[in-house]
Amino acid sequence: MTSAGLGAAIIAARPAVVAALAARFRDLDLAEDGFADAVELAMRQFADAPPPGNLGGWLHVAARRRIIDRLRRKARLAELIAAQPEAAEGEDMDTVSLFDEQIPDERLRLIFICCHPAIAPEARAALTLRVVCGVPTERIAAAFLLATPAMAQRLTRAKAKIRDAGVPFETPPPHLWAERLQSVLATLEIGYALAFQDAAGSEPTADLGPEVLRLTDMLAELLPDDPEVLGLAALVQLGEARRAARVDAAGRMIPLSEQDCTLWDNRLIGSAAWAMQRAAALGRSGPYQLMAAIHLTHARRKAEGRTDWAAILKLYDLLIQLRPGPVVAINRAIALARVEGAEAGLAAIEALGDEKIERYRPWQAARAHLLAQTGDREGAAAAYRKALALSPAWAERLFLEAKLRETSA
Repeated sequence: MTSAGLGAAIIAARPAVVAALAARFRDLDLAEDGFADAVELAMRQFADAPPPGNLGGWLHVAARRRIIDRLRRKARLAELIAAQPEAAEGEDMDTVSLFDEQIPDERLRLIFICCHPAIAPEARAALTLRVVCGVPTERIAAAFLLATPAMAQRLTRAKAKIRDAGVPFETPPPHLWAERLQSVLATLEIGYALAFQDAAGSEPTADLGPEVLRLTDMLAELLPDDPEVLGLAALVQLGEARRAARVDAAGRMIPLSEQDCTLWDNRLIGSAAWAMQRAAALGRSGPYQLMAAIHLTHARRKAEGRTDWAAILKLYDLLIQLRPGPVVAINRAIALARVEGAEAGLAAIEALGDEKIERYRPWQAARAHLLAQTGDREGAAAAYRKALALSPAWAERLFLEAKLRETSA
């Protein structure tokens, strides 16, 4: 197996292994540290030899032993250590099943666990993205418009809360899912947004898009009468439907309005439309359904040959009332520019400007685009440079560089 193949297999095994370690030792830091130790050992041991058939089981046993060694060296948790018999050779994940089957997926179970109501609401999604999905802290910080040290502190506090409050590492019974559901949905939404920014799949979060698609589909099967669950599932399906059209032959990102819609996936579009019809029949609207409706309106370009920007703007007007925030406001400004002209859109973008949002790459990119449309090439070039300084994924970087060249010519 190549090093890239081994790395991909380790990433795939991570959720189940970390979940098992966290459940056994009741400590997320220990679980993550133990997994990291096991990964380091695996990269050395299997650099020139094939990995075992059950790599997840091997990583679990290796991590478990390393954690016990750490506890012994630090001479703490003596009772816990005494209760941990050494793993027998050949022990694998089949012998350490820690969860019931109410939620039939290790990663989804751990998401529900990390979204415990004892954890501060603003920390639940961030903690889950870090622990369950392995998203780097700096990427999470950028998604929340926070500096990396501030996000690191937030994650540290959340882990300490889990440890000190004795939060159980077990799947909550179904009647308690509702109190965690909004945090679960927010986590999946943010995870997908992080993956979606990486159009070419070149970042460490490359596997998150298909994985969130799988998890949201599974959640919709578990909770088929929750309209917002159906709305999020439809939203992710519509995003994934466009995957084949998102980069050109050179690996450069293609904006939605310029994509070849013949490459969009009809099956996923149809599945999303069905989920939205079911959600509408339940009679309770919400932000995820509105976001999905916006994306479905874009998807209709494949059949109708045009984008109904007036309808999209109306949907954003509704969405911003339910869920005000910079992401919605930026997207609404783009739609406004399509309906009322670039000057109107730019005014809406400029109205959002503050020190915090200036660190948000989509704001700089949208501002650059609208400045160029109004004829301010110098201002657009400056904004594109600022966007490029904010660590875009490779495909987006190529796109922004091309736009910078256009405005600087």
